[in-house]
Amino acid sequence: MTWVLMRKLLRDIRIAWIVVAVLLFLFQLLWSRITSRVTTQILGALQGAGVTLEFLQEVLLNRKEMLGQMVQAIIGGEEIALDRSDNFMSIAYVHPLVLAILGIWALGRAANAIAGEIDRGTMELLLAQPIRRTQLIAAHFMVDGIVFLSLCLAMWLGTYFGTLWMGLQESENPLQRIDPSRFLPALLCVFAMLYSISGATMWISSMGRLRARVWGWAITIFLCMFLINVLGQIWPEPLEWVRPLTVYYHYQPQPMILEEKWYASATAWFHLCVLLGVGALGYLFAWISFCRRDLPAPL
Repeated sequence: MTWVLMRKLLRDIRIAWIVVAVLLFLFQLLWSRITSRVTTQILGALQGAGVTLEFLQEVLLNRKEMLGQMVQAIIGGEEIALDRSDNFMSIAYVHPLVLAILGIWALGRAANAIAGEIDRGTMELLLAQPIRRTQLIAAHFMVDGIVFLSLCLAMWLGTYFGTLWMGLQESENPLQRIDPSRFLPALLCVFAMLYSISGATMWISSMGRLRARVWGWAITIFLCMFLINVLGQIWPEPLEWVRPLTVYYHYQPQPMILEEKWYASATAWFHLCVLLGVGALGYLFAWISFCRRDLPAPL
């Protein structure tokens, strides 16, 4: 019965699923184009006009200046080399638009999973079938795994075909050459972040009965996390200690892309374990809450 329910859930979300996958794919294509223009044309034109790369790095990535702090909060850190295409391409995995698309998908699907069914009055009909509540949570868990893997694949395919289209994979200049396989480890981080957001929202959904209220709580929580992580990089003195409490602090795909031996770093594994742990606890608490609660009568 779990497999039947999984097929039903996948069928219900297929249109939104395809739209989100296409958006992620197209954004990677777009960023490949931007990377090509910036690293092969714009930087060359600026250097020809007398603006050195060192000056740009100092202005844009200087942590002592407000502009540098804001830029780093968006593109990922002061270790980004603007003249290296792989460094610039890695920004696509931490871009606020990508984080928004991924976050809204994970949050929305989890919010609709339980509270949405109760709100529509279809949960009683669903549980009237020969299916246990544990099977329902397990079905959502496995559907999330399938969908999250496909979204990660869509991002990487966008990176692959975008860099191939722009000729960055076979560039004669080593600074402009991009190896798409270096972006594969970052998909672990993307998957873990989706899993953490979905798990936490699933817990909220398991305790609610109104879809809009669950959406409101989840958006408020994760938007506050995002703002704390960004503002903590701009004003580290008062907010730096709060950043590790957010999921976005632990979402760090760029070191996994840019460092060849990232797997030897305990820090990378720590961040992944935190994200996966948040997701696992969220699903565990969602299972406990949903199995123990009484379902309200449909209005």
